[in-house]
Amino acid sequence: MSNPTPRYLVPFHPKKIPHLFTDVLVIGGGLAGLRAAIEVDPRLSVLVVTKDILRQSNSNYAQGGIAGVWRDDDRFEDHVQDTLVAGRDLCDRPVVEMVVEEAPRRIQELIDWGTRFDRQDGELMLGREGGHGANRILHALGDSTGKEVMRAVIARTQRMANVQIREHTFTLDLLTHDGRCRGALVAGGRDERMMVWAKQTVLCTGGAGQLYRESTNPPVATADGHAIAFRAGAELRDMEFVQFHPTVLYIAGSSRTLITEAIRGEGGHLVDRTGHRFMMDYDERGELAPRDVVSHAIVNQMEKSRHPNVYLDLSHLKADFVRQRFPGIDEACRKFGIDITTDRIPVRPGAHYMIGGLTVDQEGKTTLPGLWAAGEVTSTGLHGANRLASNSLLEGLVYGAHAGAGAAREAAKIADDFRALPLENPACEQPAESLDLFDIRNSLKSLMWRSAGVLRERQQLDEATETIDQWRRYVLARQFDDPSGWELQNMLTVAQVMVYAAQLREESRGVHLRIDFPESRTELGQQRYSLRRLPSGQLDLVGPA
Repeated sequence: MSNPTPRYLVPFHPKKIPHLFTDVLVIGGGLAGLRAAIEVDPRLSVLVVTKDILRQSNSNYAQGGIAGVWRDDDRFEDHVQDTLVAGRDLCDRPVVEMVVEEAPRRIQELIDWGTRFDRQDGELMLGREGGHGANRILHALGDSTGKEVMRAVIARTQRMANVQIREHTFTLDLLTHDGRCRGALVAGGRDERMMVWAKQTVLCTGGAGQLYRESTNPPVATADGHAIAFRAGAELRDMEFVQFHPTVLYIAGSSRTLITEAIRGEGGHLVDRTGHRFMMDYDERGELAPRDVVSHAIVNQMEKSRHPNVYLDLSHLKADFVRQRFPGIDEACRKFGIDITTDRIPVRPGAHYMIGGLTVDQEGKTTLPGLWAAGEVTSTGLHGANRLASNSLLEGLVYGAHAGAGAAREAAKIADDFRALPLENPACEQPAESLDLFDIRNSLKSLMWRSAGVLRERQQLDEATETIDQWRRYVLARQFDDPSGWELQNMLTVAQVMVYAAQLREESRGVHLRIDFPESRTELGQQRYSLRRLPSGQLDLVGPA
């Protein structure tokens, strides 16, 4: 592939900036990152850095809940099977079994730390979502589970004497030496750069939803972790798989608001502009089909009806129940004059969850020594080609705990006399003309939505590759001094990898729908594509795994 990616984004010299030393560095302040920090042996020092405030993460905005076998009338085997079916034969079964079987213990930890899940008559309320064969979704504050979980986990982390938290700190790049991760180069307020040296590093930076014009993700989800790991030489896997949530509030000119899948789990109907309830035309499970099926059905129905969206109809449900169960959505819709108990809610798919990411083992260990990862930045094998609803917070809990434990174990083996290393990156001569970064960013988001969105095909993917390469030539060559430039460089880096992976998979499976290859190819089996950056800067196909 053309246009090699620079190894480091900005110039730095070890004699000109401050240094900080820690046993374990955690990059990212969402659920996976804080869970990793909590798991570290309290005798070791931990530094958590996050580019915004702790509450600005996909974890905080999760509405539906956490899936887990909690009642005697449910079984681990059933949760495992539901996950495998949703993942379209691409899940790693041992990983699925491990995560599902750990769910009750990890959820109980949250309860012990003060998480207040919704209860009725003293018993935990369990909801149901698409793809699940049983009621096993624990939720909180009706439709604001992530907010309540993060409240409890943040409080727990802040009480730990060995954990330091630095908000508004942008991680520019991982520092590597002799083939190992040694920490990270970060920038705080007023671009105050610092080299953080760590015995072990845990990457938990979340997703990549901001690469798309339509997305449920907060502004921070710009694929930074994927990009810095790729530049450092770590392997990325499954990068063609992006889950599009079927139901995102669609109001022209407004930000996109997630409309939780739990609404369909509680009996909400999807209808088109004529009022036709169309999901049974596509799948016998109707509105409770997995997300990939529902997203594809909605896109098809929008094309058939020549309308920019479809609608969620809750008018047949009891109004008091709807308002009590979904207070956040009720409030969001009222801002636009929509009464969710009587009015149809306009919705369409939006980028929601990045299934692809760093290749990790069951401990959270990446292919780069000294680097661990957990959460949405990883490819664990849990989700396969399509994530089952409410398995993401669970994955963050399980892998956060594993990565934190593994990083702590390895850090404890390294003597405290570790030191700064002679790493530097020289300044480059910069072009005189300025760039409209906002315009390039918006153009990239629109391009990714058109060419690598819900529907994909070879010609559009090829054209996207050509356009992204053109942007990369003049954007990646620059050394910016603020997050807007760094984020754009990260987004362009990861967009190239995503489009290339989508070109490689010449079939339709799960969330990856190639209209020029509409069928799944059984002969591919569980083939998965792994990519990395060579020392020369070139994109390399490691090989099907």
